Amino acid sequence: MRIRVKDHVKFQPDKMAKIALATTVRAQLDLYCVAPGQAQKPHSHADQDKIYYVLEGRGRFRVGSDEQVVEAGEAVVARAGVEHGLVNDGAAPLVALVVVTPPPAHA
Repeated sequence: MRIRVKDHVKFQPDKMAKIALATTVRAQLDLYCVAPGQAQKPHSHADQDKIYYVLEGRGRFRVGSDEQVVEAGEAVVARAGVEHGLVNDGAAPLVALVVVTPPPAHA
């Protein structure tokens, strides 16, 4: 499957846009489009890892108690069970690819 990521970039005026690009049994690939002033409120996933890779712009990412500015070409990893979130407190749009592992199958 080939995906032209730039064809899916779309911003919403009222909240961060989360666009599903692909889902397999082992992972989900999303595109986050975060306009200046928008955020993803801190949350956690009990049994899913999340990796953010910033394509454009920069944002303030929090993983656990660690908070740092991450810009294009950098990635952030949030392990399962660790609270994480982001805010675009800059003047430019933030675009990030996000990979989430699926929760384990229950027997």
